[in-house]
Amino acid sequence: MPEVYTLLVEVGRKAGDGLPEGATGAALLCYAAGVDEAEAVRETVAVLKVAELAPLDVTGYGTLAEREAAGAEIASEERALIARAGAENAVVVAEITPFFD
Repeated sequence: MPEVYTLLVEVGRKAGDGLPEGATGAALLCYAAGVDEAEAVRETVAVLKVAELAPLDVTGYGTLAEREAAGAEIASEERALIARAGAENAVVVAEITPFFD
């Protein structure tokens, strides 16, 4: 079973990206399954490109176990999304925060 990694992806603008008018980009909180973090990043970037988004930067925050070991408190809703990403061997976009100038 793959691990699930927490990733924060910054995206820029691209025609048809579905971001709000006037936004200069967005941050996407994603949970991505992969055999390692590099694979999770590659899969996430590929999925976002198919969705007409323009990934610029990805920051990895590790697996659930790594985050807990670092002292992070993980809410039950977040745990459910992480479990879903693992069960479906998928990328789950949990939150989109648009950027405005």
